[in-house]
Amino acid sequence: MGDLLLVRHGETEWSVSGQHTSWTDLPLTQRGEEQAKSLAPLFADRTFALALTSPLGRAIRTAELAGLYGAVPDPDLHEWDYGAYEGVTTVEIHRTRPDWYLWNDGVPTGPAGHPGESPAEVGRRADRVLQRIVPALDGGDVVLVAHAHFLRVLTARYLELPAADGRLFQLATGTVSRLSTEHDRPVIAEWNATAVATPVHP
Repeated sequence: MGDLLLVRHGETEWSVSGQHTSWTDLPLTQRGEEQAKSLAPLFADRTFALALTSPLGRAIRTAELAGLYGAVPDPDLHEWDYGAYEGVTTVEIHRTRPDWYLWNDGVPTGPAGHPGESPAEVGRRADRVLQRIVPALDGGDVVLVAHAHFLRVLTARYLELPAADGRLFQLATGTVSRLSTEHDRPVIAEWNATAVATPVHP
């Protein structure tokens, strides 16, 4: 069985400011582009049984710059729908809801087409992704290029944990993480790897 590689897209202006970014399709910053390019050596001379990306431009651009050509957009890899909290920082939310915590409380309904999601709803999307890629893992490694909160939820579900346990896995921009198995049990093999860190194992 192959490994599952998770790539968080490179830096954007809102990832720096801490604003919740779901459907707002900001471009990568210059540093974000450099982060994405720096990942290319980790994927050089490798083939994947399947490569998928979020449909959002910041993820697609990261895949391209990292050399993951031909990655197929998958709508289920979209970031958590933050509803009314799109573009809002946690600090700002705490001014009126001091006890608010995304992983427990979800988000309020936003504008038309963006009702917001609970942790369980994001977890169901992650489950759909995992169900679809299992056959591909039988043929080799799979790589997903997407977003921090979604990939954290997907990691929790891969490890057979509740979706809200994604809170345990901080994920930096422009990094690669590797989910694997040990004695047929799901494990985290590497986390937040960069081009200057230990290369992702082939």
